[in-house]
Amino acid sequence: MAVIDDLDAQIVRLFLAEPKIGVLEASRRLGVARATVQTRLDRLAERGVIASWSPTVSPAALGYPVTAFLTLEVVQGEGRAPVADHLASIPEVLEACTITGAGDLWCRVVARSNSDLQRVLDAVVSVPSIVRVATVIALQSELTPRVAPLVDAARDLPGTAADVADTAG
Repeated sequence: MAVIDDLDAQIVRLFLAEPKIGVLEASRRLGVARATVQTRLDRLAERGVIASWSPTVSPAALGYPVTAFLTLEVVQGEGRAPVADHLASIPEVLEACTITGAGDLWCRVVARSNSDLQRVLDAVVSVPSIVRVATVIALQSELTPRVAPLVDAARDLPGTAADVADTAG
């Protein structure tokens, strides 16, 4: 479990809100030394709390306004790695997860239109290891992918750095 304290959470929230802010400006706004912010960012990245500094890209702005969720059933005994490799070769497949329940894999895909979604589905099922796909088209995004509330929740967990410091002294 990643452990973050209040300052870590403040740093992450600031960079989530303003990704181009820079370490110097972040240190000014947070009232801490530049080296402190840089050290905290490096440590958060090393521990995997900060997984990427890449920009968030809008598929709709790139011409892919249709989002769909696929539940795939795969041939048993062959493993998921070949299917994952196949899915990775399709640019419109944005995410794939192994799941429990009625299917084996869940995918988030995008397409240029509803009719283009058929082309994407045809590409997905073009290997014999995928035996069935169920498709649900997203009508509207009510809540976009987010992590800021999770950052706040993580700093309040028992066993965080602040709690450890309180019990150590």
